[in-house]
Amino acid sequence: MGMILRNCRLPDGRTADLGCRDGRIAEIGDLATRSAQRSLDCDNRLVTPGLVESHIHLDKALLSARTPSVEGTLAEALRITGEAKRGFTVDDIRQRARAVLDLAVRQGTTAMRSYVEVDPIVELKGIEALLPLRDEYRPALDLQLCAFAQEGILHSPGTEALLEEALRRGADLVGGCPYNDTDAHAQIDIVFRLARDFDMDADFHADFFDNPDHLHVRYIAEQTARWGWQGRVAVGHMSELAALDPEELAPIIALMQSAGLGVIMLPATDFYLMGRKDIKNPRRGLAPAKRLLAAGIPVAAATNNVQNAFTPVGNANLPLMGFLVAVGAHMGTARDLAEVFAMLTTYPARILRLPDYGLHVGARADCVVWNAERVEDIVAGVATPRLVVKAGRVTVEHEHCIHEPWRSRN
Repeated sequence: MGMILRNCRLPDGRTADLGCRDGRIAEIGDLATRSAQRSLDCDNRLVTPGLVESHIHLDKALLSARTPSVEGTLAEALRITGEAKRGFTVDDIRQRARAVLDLAVRQGTTAMRSYVEVDPIVELKGIEALLPLRDEYRPALDLQLCAFAQEGILHSPGTEALLEEALRRGADLVGGCPYNDTDAHAQIDIVFRLARDFDMDADFHADFFDNPDHLHVRYIAEQTARWGWQGRVAVGHMSELAALDPEELAPIIALMQSAGLGVIMLPATDFYLMGRKDIKNPRRGLAPAKRLLAAGIPVAAATNNVQNAFTPVGNANLPLMGFLVAVGAHMGTARDLAEVFAMLTTYPARILRLPDYGLHVGARADCVVWNAERVEDIVAGVATPRLVVKAGRVTVEHEHCIHEPWRSRN
């Protein structure tokens, strides 16, 4: 074996050893007599698959000092971030992105999808900045880059050609923001055209408002089915679904399920920006996680933004996003908390179509050893990792020491 993790507590409660060879999980069981190049005692700590960050904006992270949130509205965030982008450089983007990647890796993230804005303002600087980081961080994290039209496509002439160039240069998929364009359906059509031309997945920011005035997800689902892109399309935010009555919501969920859409909730951003005009009982702004999950739709919870006008807080800590979903979506039972943890692991891995993901023989040996004994404790207590493993090699080791001199003074 290349490495054996001994005395692991598995998510189902069993204790076993986990043997890794050639970057994959080779055996799970009693491996007391087996030798390895490296052997680590997990001391009955919980071991899970690595965390999967399915929706983050590395290129516009850590901007709060330049563009602080004053009004706290989506319109303000779009406006002032667009202005800030005029001053972006390749080195600036790369420096801020690297800082967030370091935070994510240290907190147990082994796979990530980041949006990279492509438009006449920033042009291809984001792609130039992040493509090298995809290679640099490969030993610790699999990074997907989504060429993304935040400023619109029809609204920003020249964006379509820039998206094509970004895909030619190596972006992994294409994304759009229909609600921020002059013709939402036309933008969706362009994104699907690019996805088909390059045989890539598509990802949309959609229906991010308090009231169900857009519901572009219906058209996205229809086009997904039309072009045979089932299982290859994600929709983020989706707060408008929470404003629908059950009888209105049911057919939309059925349409989404039949189209194989994946939903990505962004609790920190959605809590911060939604319900701003509510002076009584402000709305949470979260997509209806329980109803979506009950329909068999994969639902992920993700970070979105880190310390900018869209979300002035954050540190790329996915268990914290799970904590927010548990509280905001009323998912507090042990079964609910386990489902929330799946929203940080299994479901986003499905949305990102990660091959051989999981904690079973033959899976890629991407896993986390936690300072916890149960899956639900990771979410409930925002647990910290003890070890992070990527492709069967330890990438991060945490040492934690507490001194309490006050106890000896009594």
